[in-house]
Amino acid sequence: MSESTPTTGSTPEDPRTLTDEDWAARLSPEEFHVLRRAGTERAFTGEYWDTNTVGVYACRACGAELFRSEQKFSAHCGWPSFFAPLAEDRVEYREDTTLGMRRVEVRCAACASHLGHVFEGEGYDTPTDLRYCINSISLTLQPEGPA
Repeated sequence: MSESTPTTGSTPEDPRTLTDEDWAARLSPEEFHVLRRAGTERAFTGEYWDTNTVGVYACRACGAELFRSEQKFSAHCGWPSFFAPLAEDRVEYREDTTLGMRRVEVRCAACASHLGHVFEGEGYDTPTDLRYCINSISLTLQPEGPA
């Protein structure tokens, strides 16, 4: 065993191994509905849909950093909108046909929690022509501190 290997304490928990019961104990019923059951909060009701605070948006379930405020834009849709994730390996994509149409679901790559959907070709003046439409309840904002 190397000197840097801890001999006591717990090892970091892999959020992908948590059960529904574990998540239900950690999240509020509303958070659980969106993050673990792919629900959607009502438009214009979430905490971050019109926030302009500089910082990093992290997954509310596991804390993984997902989006930066520099990629956030006003899409006037009622949910926080981003034109790109912090890094492509921070999110994963799944086909979603639950409403009888094809959409692309966005999930946290670290814990597989539902974040929202990504849409392409809507004509927004952004560098990627993508709109990551993310539920506020799926995120926490970590404001940038003073330098």
